[in-house]
Amino acid sequence: MSDQIEWVALSVFVFFFALVTVMGFFAARWKSGPATEQHLDEWGLGGRQFGTWITWFLVGGDFYTAYTVIAVPALVYAVGAYGFFALPYTIVVYPFVFAVMPLLWKVAHANGHVTAADVVQGTYHSRGLELAVALTGIVATMPYIALQLIGMGVVIKAMGLTGELPIIAAFIVLALYTYSSGLRAPALIAFVKDIMIYIVVLVAVVLVPWKLGGYGAVFAAAGDAFAAKGGATGLTLKPAQMLPYASLALGSALAAFMYPHTLTGIFASKSADTIRKNAILLPAYTLLLGLIALLGYMAYAAHIKVDTPNDVVPALFKALFPSWFAGFAFSAIAIGALVPAAVMSIGAANLFTRNVWKSYVNPDISHAGEAAVAKIASLVVKVGALAFILFLPTQYALDLQLLGGLWILQTFPSLVFGLFTRWFRAEALLLGWAVGIGWGSWTAWSSGLKPLATINIEGVSYVFYVGLGALILNIVVAAVATLVVGLISPRAVATARS
Repeated sequence: MSDQIEWVALSVFVFFFALVTVMGFFAARWKSGPATEQHLDEWGLGGRQFGTWITWFLVGGDFYTAYTVIAVPALVYAVGAYGFFALPYTIVVYPFVFAVMPLLWKVAHANGHVTAADVVQGTYHSRGLELAVALTGIVATMPYIALQLIGMGVVIKAMGLTGELPIIAAFIVLALYTYSSGLRAPALIAFVKDIMIYIVVLVAVVLVPWKLGGYGAVFAAAGDAFAAKGGATGLTLKPAQMLPYASLALGSALAAFMYPHTLTGIFASKSADTIRKNAILLPAYTLLLGLIALLGYMAYAAHIKVDTPNDVVPALFKALFPSWFAGFAFSAIAIGALVPAAVMSIGAANLFTRNVWKSYVNPDISHAGEAAVAKIASLVVKVGALAFILFLPTQYALDLQLLGGLWILQTFPSLVFGLFTRWFRAEALLLGWAVGIGWGSWTAWSSGLKPLATINIEGVSYVFYVGLGALILNIVVAAVATLVVGLISPRAVATARS
């Protein structure tokens, strides 16, 4: 087995992994002041003092993850143009961030809110709705962390290491410096991670086509491969793919900043203006994502053959680059797992601490107690994600992440609508949430956990993203229920609005 290990690549990988580990522990010394040292705002939100550049790297770091670098080219390699839905989704999401997230930040900052569920409780004064939003965020985050481990496992396997011990060791290191440094650790590491990813991708999109005869040869090879496959694959979308493609992009965009990890980056910003500037700057990552996706086409021109599409990117780098650069690329991808996994575990821990433990177990907990509970909860979340990888088939994590996106999207009305209107009743929003969760989960499960649903209207079939369909049903139910409550008890509705 030892002669199969890529020692040069592994040495480069270990060097950069050790570098970010040292940075992670060093981040514990980066405090905004001794008075805030034992406060959840300090550990879980970095003191709410992150400026434009730190926020840009942090949000980009947990939005564009290791699994993104692995999965997007893999999807393009498998299905062609349909895999590019991630590009319009990231284009749509930033105007949404520009318009909505500064308002959310202002509400959170003015009232000391740490989580989305805090904001919902402050808006509607409903413990039931608060708990629903908190549990949805925690459950949706767990498989998302597991996917980062999958991305890390793919590159570790590409270097010839087998077994689960390397992933366990990496995650123990992650757990320790997250426990010690909180959000400041991934914020500091995100600088290194993003610079490394940019270097890898820019080198790849220049040198790989040059080695393969240019982009014309790349697209020709991919087109021939998809033509041989037949079916719905191809370099362009088929007419029947337009609606599912558009609905998947829109639904993913609306869900993206409902996740605890993306909202943690928003709440940690020092001002609403910081968020607006980031909404302007973050589309640079969309360009990067488009270049990353092209690696899926390049694999055909390089005649890459893999057992699973997830192995495409590592196989491409191993085939076309020297071992030292492959090791650099693999370390960039693995570090790209550490940053979002850390922020995800912190976001989930904040939800548990503020909206489960404080609300139902110890309402009088001190600020230092909150920080202590959150640190322990972050460890439990990481262990749970690790259990996905060690004891369940990888497919379960993939399936649950699909459901996680569907579920987190159902928190959109409760969190966003309250920023603009108090017309909706808390009970109605909770009912809409339950119906959206129930219908969406049942529909996805009955179709084999696929992201698309089909309805027939007057003999015409329409295929759409099940999460977006569940959200529409959620909103309709909430609106109807609010109207019904208004007819039954006008005074109650007037009181709620005031």
